[in-house]
Amino acid sequence: MRIGPARPDREKIDDEIARLRDLDVKALRAQWHNVVGHAAPPHLPRHLLLRMVAYRLQADRLGDLDPHSKRALDGAGSPEKARQNATILAESQTELKAGTILGREWNGQMHRVSVLADGFAYDGKTYSSLSKIAFAITGTRWNGPKFFGLRDKSTGSAS
Repeated sequence: MRIGPARPDREKIDDEIARLRDLDVKALRAQWHNVVGHAAPPHLPRHLLLRMVAYRLQADRLGDLDPHSKRALDGAGSPEKARQNATILAESQTELKAGTILGREWNGQMHRVSVLADGFAYDGKTYSSLSKIAFAITGTRWNGPKFFGLRDKSTGSAS
């Protein structure tokens, strides 16, 4: 039996983020300083401070973006370019690492799948493929990687 690193308490992180919503700008700036280590830029409005502090809390405890994703986002001048860069990056990464969590909303319900060394875990069961999980969720046949957003959506559409 292998014992991995302790998982962060997701509920605790969610509670911390919920408490951030009650803070005013001055308190959010103080939180920024605690989390980032320097003063927040003075021009940032409250809603951006809140989102950036929440992101930093999650990234510090759950893990930040990998260097390739950071470079793709940093080099993007627009959301469209960021999406294009992310698609190229996703296509170049063929393997999912064990421990990765995939999420997909279907019919108003969020479904999470854990990548295992030898398959995928969903709803208390182990599956050999994402396509089988997509079928379990929807009741219809899907390309599993496409269902979970790991493959580019078809860009050509018939009129």
